[in-house]
Amino acid sequence: MGNEPSAPPARPRNRRGEGARLRDDILAAAVELLEETGTETAVTLRSVARKVGIAAPSIYRHFPDQPAIMLAVVQQAFDELTARLRAALDTAGDDPRQRLLAVCHAYLEYSREHPERYRTMFGGVWMPALQDSSVTADDMLTIGQAALQLLTEALDACVAAGASTSTDPHTDTVALWLGLHGLAHQRASTVAFPWPDGIAERLIVTLAHLKPE
Repeated sequence: MGNEPSAPPARPRNRRGEGARLRDDILAAAVELLEETGTETAVTLRSVARKVGIAAPSIYRHFPDQPAIMLAVVQQAFDELTARLRAALDTAGDDPRQRLLAVCHAYLEYSREHPERYRTMFGGVWMPALQDSSVTADDMLTIGQAALQLLTEALDACVAAGASTSTDPHTDTVALWLGLHGLAHQRASTVAFPWPDGIAERLIVTLAHLKPE
């Protein structure tokens, strides 16, 4: 039909050894679709193949189904978040309190800069019925563990230095993450709310049981 959009040019066939590049292209296309539309439902085998310029069956060489693509998208996003948190720690100096504050603020900054990606990381909408996809329970359990470990280590260091009065750092780390996630989510959802100055720092100080400076 004359009103239908023209198909994208076919992607050149990969040379021997370039299969990994196609996998990266598929993943990048899925991320672009997510960013452009704001919904995981836009990421289908057909839409991803169209964006890359390949036939949909070519995807099966790298991803057995759509949930596998979304799992890779989420895993990549958590790798980015973990790298951001680690960079914040590396530049925060040696003071445990400042290091904890730095990693928490880096978390909030990532969520603000990548709202659609962040929502997908934690929204749960994309998560499949495990019996109906290639994604396993073990895949789900390992998501985000590296980022949470950095937060745990930062709070543990505050406790060891006497900067925090936490008596259960593991539980308080989970509570701190829940607080950060809640603030990140609400900032994205209620953009017109007049957030008080310093609300993030107050939340961090309270949930991490940081002593007054």
